[in-house]
Amino acid sequence: QQVYTTAGTHTWTKPSGITKVKVFVTGGGGGGSGVGGNQYDDTGQGGAAGGTAIKVIDVSSISSVTVTVGAAGQASNTQAANGGQGGTSSFGSHCSATGGEGGRSGTSNVAQANPGVGSNGDINLYGGTCATSGAVLNLLNNTQNHVSLFGFVGGSSFWGGGPSAAWWTTGGFGQTTKAGHGNGAPGSGGGGGSGAANPSSSIGGNVAGGGTHGKAGIVVVEQYK
Repeated sequence: QQVYTTAGTHTWTKPSGITKVKVFVTGGGGGGSGVGGNQYDDTGQGGAAGGTAIKVIDVSSISSVTVTVGAAGQASNTQAANGGQGGTSSFGSHCSATGGEGGRSGTSNVAQANPGVGSNGDINLYGGTCATSGAVLNLLNNTQNHVSLFGFVGGSSFWGGGPSAAWWTTGGFGQTTKAGHGNGAPGSGGGGGSGAANPSSSIGGNVAGGGTHGKAGIVVVEQYK
């Protein structure tokens, strides 16, 4: 098999004796949004995952095919800003899969980011979406003046789950802001940013954790004689 994971355009060249291929084409994942609401005690929505197309192709009369791997959607580190869209992946004109939308941000609940979807495959799959439908106020644990806020994780792709979301905490454990880690399966959506709530005020300080980028797509070509 040949595996393409770097965003951009590549060329698949048929090895000698190969007559058929089975391709898995997954679009890029959307980036996580910034803080979801008009205050810093809200949370960011995760990006949606890229779709996947799976197809068996007779390549007896084909010598090469242009392969495109969709780029990752970039996270927003700005309050109330959406994450970036993931790019489309394709195996020539045979099949393709669109990328997932970036996480959506707003002052009230909004629709989930739309996932990507495969097309022209023998099997066409949607990517996963964020677990929440919009910007919400996280649950607050006010014991000993302690607050923890977490962004929402993005959608899983055909290949698995995505990067973690950001989080922020204060109170007895000290104040800290951490962005989510960047590890995740190809085509998965990035995690959302976290807000920062101040227990003694209605609006917290601007110390929100940024969201995480989505993951680039992937094209896997299994080769058969």
